[in-house]
Amino acid sequence: MALGRMRALAALMILLLTGREAAAHGAEAHLFHSVWTIDPWIVTPLAVAAFLYGRGCWRLRRRARTSRPVVAKRALCCWAGWLTLAGALLSPLHWLGEQLFTFHMIEHEIIMAISAPMIVIARPAGMFLWGLPDRLRRWTGRAMRRSSVRIAWRWLSGGTNATLLHAVALWTWHAPILFDAAVGDVTLHRLQHVSFFATAILFWWSIFWRSNRGVAAWHLFLTMLHTGALGALMALAPRVLYVAQTHAAETWGLTPIEDQQLAGIVMWIPAGTIYAGAALAMAALWIANAGRGADDVQHIRPL
Repeated sequence: MALGRMRALAALMILLLTGREAAAHGAEAHLFHSVWTIDPWIVTPLAVAAFLYGRGCWRLRRRARTSRPVVAKRALCCWAGWLTLAGALLSPLHWLGEQLFTFHMIEHEIIMAISAPMIVIARPAGMFLWGLPDRLRRWTGRAMRRSSVRIAWRWLSGGTNATLLHAVALWTWHAPILFDAAVGDVTLHRLQHVSFFATAILFWWSIFWRSNRGVAAWHLFLTMLHTGALGALMALAPRVLYVAQTHAAETWGLTPIEDQQLAGIVMWIPAGTIYAGAALAMAALWIANAGRGADDVQHIRPL
């Protein structure tokens, strides 16, 4: 039943994107059209980030010809992360997320489990700096080298702290009263997305650039467990917990409890699979390096 519902929702998304006409509730017909989110509070940061990163890539490419392959690989990862982030926040997926809890959950998982790690892998801070005007770049560079900034960054991006901060953001915002409040308040909704993305950046930075791979695998495993538990609570709850978020479910051929169950399954299984896969990969690299006697601790300067 759940699989059939997921297929139906996927079909609705395709219809919405292609602008075709579909039927809901049997004879009732709806015309689906692309509904893109043009919110300056979303569009402006994305556009500024794209401009600065693109300008930084162009300037650095001209200066460092020998490192062009590295720049290209990192740029590919960063643009992939940027595109998925923009797609989640601006495309009809965002509008659908305001109608159905299931799509809202898909949007959140794209932001946290796909966009954030892709951007972190690219380590884009240097490119952003090169994208700034020279005077501002030098001032920002000096600010980033201050001991207070470095200490704060190391604390925030440390493995345990970053994992806990990400977990707190997830569990706090998924409290039914807060989640429903964010659905009805655009400021809270923006704050929710910023919290998810910022703590996901910290979490994945700790995984890829700060932690021993064995420790990183452990933190990924813990995150898989607690996000899976949260998803299971939603999927197995005997009653509707998110009343405001699921109020429009019947318009789309679902009951509110079915919408909530599908949202929980999205967090429980597909998202959990990403964390599990990353944990296994980190564990395999840790074991391989240990077998070769390699130093597995990643001495990466913050920022």
